[in-house]
Amino acid sequence: MQIGELAEAAGTTTKTLRYYESIGLLPPPNRTPNGYRDYPENILSRLDFIRRGQHAGLSLAHIGEILRIRDNGQTPCAHVSALLTDRLTQLDHQIAVLMQLRQTVTQLHDASRLADPSTCHADAICSNL
Repeated sequence: MQIGELAEAAGTTTKTLRYYESIGLLPPPNRTPNGYRDYPENILSRLDFIRRGQHAGLSLAHIGEILRIRDNGQTPCAHVSALLTDRLTQLDHQIAVLMQLRQTVTQLHDASRLADPSTCHADAICSNL
């Protein structure tokens, strides 16, 4: 399968495929006599895995670690579990930060609805913030 066909089948771009190859997420494909990349059909499952990893919020570096473990003949399940545990911790922290931000914005919004613009000093720019 040539790169354009693979890109279409995977729902991505040829630029993305070349990038993935350059950073080691995709193995270098065989080349046809005229130099075109010739990918095997099973590369689609690897691209699907990369997409699933990205949807879970894993970095391409983490996805690369997982792929290298698998490529070395080992099962990466324990490593994936540890990465997902870390991801959950990160998400919990982000949610806590966002909840605090929401509370701050709600308080500012509520106060702004009661503010009298005629009492706002020019030096303050806007007293609602």
